[in-house]
Amino acid sequence: MAAVGYARVSTREQKLDGQTDVLKAAGCEKVFVEHASGVLAKRPALDDALEYLRAGDTLVVTKLDRLGRSVRNLKEVADSLEDQGVGLKALSQGIDTTTPGGRLFFHMLAAIAEFEHDLIVERTKDGLAAARARGRKGGGRVKMSATKIRQARTMYEEKTYTVQQIADTFGVSRATIYRHLGEDGGAR
Repeated sequence: MAAVGYARVSTREQKLDGQTDVLKAAGCEKVFVEHASGVLAKRPALDDALEYLRAGDTLVVTKLDRLGRSVRNLKEVADSLEDQGVGLKALSQGIDTTTPGGRLFFHMLAAIAEFEHDLIVERTKDGLAAARARGRKGGGRVKMSATKIRQARTMYEEKTYTVQQIADTFGVSRATIYRHLGEDGGAR
């Protein structure tokens, strides 16, 4: 029954010392460290830590945000740990899933965060629907007018200009030119 620590900072400039000191003081026998953004799907040190853990062990982090990319991801990690018989402790939040009260607190926090996320999504959808009802359209601004598209097509059909040169002429990307010309260069 080992306490295993996981520390993460987002950039190379940030220091892990504060987290590792706290984890060692909390009795962690081994500490896995990572320099990676929390939004990255691949976090090798976390994968190594999860592989290292055995039933009865506890994964210890200083804060929950060091562990998960999102509430959903954090819940997936916690559920996976629970399935393996591994506990989770978040020191600064006082969460310890090895106790019934700690599990309750963790699940309440996760439920509240998920509820908040769902409300944000719902408000966003309502706002977009209201904007559409007023005739507004989402998406990026139109980069090329119909006249510019005709000029680009003429330049392309002359076979004197490369697609990159055409894109540079109109101040757009090659992808924009291709999108307006169609793959075969024909009208769209």
